[in-house]
Amino acid sequence: MKYFAFILFLFTSCGSSESSSSGDDSTTPVTPPVTISDEQLMDIVQKQTFKYFWDFAEPNSKLARERYHPDGNYPSNDAHIVTTGGSGFGLMSIVAAVSRNYVSRSEAVSRLNTIANFLENADRFHGAWPHWIDGNTGHVKPFGTKDNGGDLVETAFLCQGMICVREFFKNGSPEEQALAQKFDNLWKGVDWNWYRNNQNVLYWHWSPNYNWEMNFPLEGYNECLITYVMAAASPTHPIPTAAYHEGWARNGGITSANTKYGIPLILKHNGAEQSGGPLFWAHYSYLGLDPQQLTDQYANYWDVNVNHSKINYQHCVENPNNFGGYGTDYWGLTASYSRNSDGSVGYDAHMPQNDKGVISPTAAISSIPYTPTESLAAMRNFYVNNSVTMWGPAGFYDAHSKHFGWVAKQYLAIDQGPMVVMIENHRSGLLWNLFMNAPEIRQGLVSLGFHSGKHGF
Repeated sequence: MKYFAFILFLFTSCGSSESSSSGDDSTTPVTPPVTISDEQLMDIVQKQTFKYFWDFAEPNSKLARERYHPDGNYPSNDAHIVTTGGSGFGLMSIVAAVSRNYVSRSEAVSRLNTIANFLENADRFHGAWPHWIDGNTGHVKPFGTKDNGGDLVETAFLCQGMICVREFFKNGSPEEQALAQKFDNLWKGVDWNWYRNNQNVLYWHWSPNYNWEMNFPLEGYNECLITYVMAAASPTHPIPTAAYHEGWARNGGITSANTKYGIPLILKHNGAEQSGGPLFWAHYSYLGLDPQQLTDQYANYWDVNVNHSKINYQHCVENPNNFGGYGTDYWGLTASYSRNSDGSVGYDAHMPQNDKGVISPTAAISSIPYTPTESLAAMRNFYVNNSVTMWGPAGFYDAHSKHFGWVAKQYLAIDQGPMVVMIENHRSGLLWNLFMNAPEIRQGLVSLGFHSGKHGF
């Protein structure tokens, strides 16, 4: 419960400056074609959503803005706040975009060089980047009073993207190989072992001013599995295997016998043990980490994510709170912008036990590898029947409520990125294959006791 309370603290601090109602923008509403294939639909959504990381990137660093407001009404100069984890999702989105010819390889290499150079000179703390970075200066932008140093989870999301970039370009032209080497050097500079604080568990934060006072050990299960995978895979600063089993897996306490709607949860969802946490837990760690046929002594991770998604879906179908619009083609609860009681825009971690009548498009769409039929039904309904209120310059707006007739006409990097990447993984498996075939990742997973029938280890 302590850990989950911290997640809610993060959500609150992230959204605390966002109190005004959603604004308007100049986007011309789309008129969807009468008939559109699933493949065409996925392509439209993927391409438009990618604009978040290309057209609307922070202009100096070219990294992902924490948020994008089409109306230009940013609180506290947030237009230049770069998000470390969301930028990792952005790196993966750029790789997907190159593979789809949304941008050329040369354009991508130029953009990625700018990003690598910025990250090389940005503030780091024992190799880890902070949660937020000032896109103009490269200096830390405190996420909270004591959260002004290294953020290991955000760094893990970023490094997941770095591995994919490296693998995609490493056998290309000399310029592409040089780019791959830049990202290789960057991720190898993270001192994962430092963040154990001499214990067999990883800690989320370290501050040069407050040291370990944030005191949040990474214990499963939530969105942080990738942090242990990256830490075990590091060829320069690896963690001992015991940190995974004693820390993350809590000496076996991570497993759960709970079910919801007759569907097993398999793992104990921190603070949401009865019906599962917000759906981003099934996305962030698995943008590169392929859960297909992935097992360890605690779980089959495909089953974990499929079941999590189906429970979330079934909750919306059964709709115990009688929210208007909920059903087989209007579902998906996760952390996103949210509707405050006065109708203004806030932020919340939506999930079955915290359902506010707000649907986040990223929840259903990013679950497409796990629930393809259900996710495509939601995507089609969002686009074909609700584009006037839900569709904007960077794809679907972040949050929507038919029940309240409300929409947050704003975007968050951490919600847009998983849609681009997971649609690509569903279509081609590109990011999963790049990440899982990286030799360090394979070695790290094996050291932790993982097996992948899909990838041959």
